[in-house]
Amino acid sequence: MRHLHTSHSHRGGAMVGAFVLLLPFLFPSLFTPLSHASPSILSEWNAPKPRHLRLLKSALQRQTSNEQQLWMPLANQGWKTCSESDIPPTLPEKSQGYIQVFLDGGLNQQRMGICDAVAVAKILNASLFIPQLEVNPVWQDSSMFMDIFDVDHFINVLKDDISIVKELPDDFYWSTREYYATAIRANRVKTAPVHASANWYIENVSPILKSYGIAAIAPFSHRLAFDNMPKDIQHLRCKVNFQALVFVPHIRALGDALISRLKYLPTERESSTNYLNVVTDSRSKQGNGKFVVLHLRFDKDMAAHSACDFGGGKAEKLALAKYRQVIWQGRVLNSQFTDEELRSQGRCPLTPEEIGLLLAALGFDNSTRLYLASHKVYGGEARISTLRSLFPLMEDKKSLASSEERAHIKGKASLLAALDYYVGMHSDIFISASPGNMHNAMVGHRTYLNLKTIRPNMALLGQLFLNKSLTWPEFQEAVVEGHKNRQGQLRLRKPKKSIYTYPVPDCMCSA
Repeated sequence: MRHLHTSHSHRGGAMVGAFVLLLPFLFPSLFTPLSHASPSILSEWNAPKPRHLRLLKSALQRQTSNEQQLWMPLANQGWKTCSESDIPPTLPEKSQGYIQVFLDGGLNQQRMGICDAVAVAKILNASLFIPQLEVNPVWQDSSMFMDIFDVDHFINVLKDDISIVKELPDDFYWSTREYYATAIRANRVKTAPVHASANWYIENVSPILKSYGIAAIAPFSHRLAFDNMPKDIQHLRCKVNFQALVFVPHIRALGDALISRLKYLPTERESSTNYLNVVTDSRSKQGNGKFVVLHLRFDKDMAAHSACDFGGGKAEKLALAKYRQVIWQGRVLNSQFTDEELRSQGRCPLTPEEIGLLLAALGFDNSTRLYLASHKVYGGEARISTLRSLFPLMEDKKSLASSEERAHIKGKASLLAALDYYVGMHSDIFISASPGNMHNAMVGHRTYLNLKTIRPNMALLGQLFLNKSLTWPEFQEAVVEGHKNRQGQLRLRKPKKSIYTYPVPDCMCSA
């Protein structure tokens, strides 16, 4: 585990270390050019050079003045969580049968599918079999619902709304994933349109329940509309998302440990053993007790699909183009546009370097405690090095937890994502490097609790980063001005938008 200093007196050392990291880029003539390397070394993993060196040099020497303001919690915005629905929950006298859903995607997409599954079961007066999670082809994680979420809590919170069963009756022992994969089955619903209405389910799924006693819906993601829903159904979806879905105890316990370590980092890490057993109420060793969670969504899948240039040179461009061809047969709309066109429209995810410059321009200094919530970063540590040079107190799961603590979640993408989600929900500030399911879920959940969440202005940043003549003061002024109203201010849900991202007004009440 690397040795970090947290006191302000050590900022100079961090600056020197950051400067050393940048020496090959600041003075390339002193180092062997990449082009002189042997052909076997050239690959997509070549260390990408900083793309915004002028801004980066200034950011490393930045002086902040508005950091205190950044940490201030959000004021009351006139909305509060609703403890109960206007319509008291009621269970049907008799269940019409069983609803079974198979959910694909990553953790956060599955989370939204679970909420919708509960709503569909309620619409149909049916019992819900615990949703089954498909193995994600990218992450290859076979974790089940009960591996991630506290199933007893889930059932108990919703016991007055719908009947939820952990196991199907013996009469339906045959209703398995394998059964539906081998042939067309009359009780499987494959035709549910995206954002289907409540009436669609009543007209198309109710007859199947009456005939077979069970209806298996797959695919199911995004198969329930957000508009024109009964008020009690909307409230139920909110109740599932914000109250019924909590992570299993060992995820919460590890998350609490990481949060304590982020809040109360010791000034010196004499050994990993001492560090991992920090007494969290030791006030003499704490800083301001605040931290930022950064969701750095920068895996190869995302990088390839965006069709943007991330500074890795010709080898990286070819590797990402090949990946697009293999996975999507070249059918990626963005690939029709130039990198400049994509960036000016805000369609390129921020690189670690760019998100670091954004945070620095907003006023976070090199004593800021940053937690990196991310799966494997495309390009590895070389891609992250510029971000680390700006924020040397950056941590992640691996640096904060021992190998023994991580043993239960190692190699399980859904559990790793759950841990990041938990830590993110307890951070003072959350920010994501690009929109996506994690971003959308966190924005909605933190809005529900009135927590500060910075939403990067992607179009503005794309245009700023294209302007190579921009000075640091100009960049900083534009960033601060462009993010004044993007730090957790409530936004009312518009038609067709998700209640899980925009919980006002469906999930909240006027204060």
